Amino acid sequence: MTEPRLDGAGPMRLPSSDPAPGALLVIISGPSGVGKDTIIDALRRRRHDRDYHYVVTCTTRSMRPGEVDGVDYHFLDRVTFDSWREAGELLEANEVHGNWYGTPRAQLREALAAGKDVILKIDVQGAQVVKEKIPDALLIFIVPPSLEDLFHRLRSRATETADQLEIRQRNAAIELARQHDYDYVVTNETGQLERTVDTIDEIIGREHALHPDRRVEVYSRSPDGSPTA
Repeated sequence: MTEPRLDGAGPMRLPSSDPAPGALLVIISGPSGVGKDTIIDALRRRRHDRDYHYVVTCTTRSMRPGEVDGVDYHFLDRVTFDSWREAGELLEANEVHGNWYGTPRAQLREALAAGKDVILKIDVQGAQVVKEKIPDALLIFIVPPSLEDLFHRLRSRATETADQLEIRQRNAAIELARQHDYDYVVTNETGQLERTVDTIDEIIGREHALHPDRRVEVYSRSPDGSPTA
């Protein structure tokens, strides 16, 4: 199987793969500061009956201290990002807080074909785009115990300027109003990370039991936007 190129040197080549029955595409979404990265890290540390594949998305934003290229994100310059998007290699691409983010199709297709549950951490805008393109995707929205608690978490991160923090707080309030568009809503209570992760694992297990033969189709697209096999 052809491996996708993720080194920024040129376009990825999409494999032709059929999804395995039962494999899920799980979208974990929510406002900035709600704890999505921490939840993903906790999921990674657990053993699961079915392997999880954690999608590494692309972004044009600068790397933060402690982040690793190819692990946290694929950090791309704007020219490379735009070339991937124009070639139809990104399932979705959205501008969030002044930076672009996108989801490589090839990762999803390969992991689903291998029978793995695909875990995609994505912003609210991107989650809705993916759901429109992949109706069988499972959407989980993470919410804080309160808006005040969320604002405290954002301030405690100290990773944004005052202006950036103000934008994130304003957007968070808007994003929380979108939670009813999701299949499940999970509250990430302060200090109760394992309980949150237990709930997500239970949701995934329930969906497997309800739909054991579901096949999640992720179509590739040619540069002109037409679907290909």
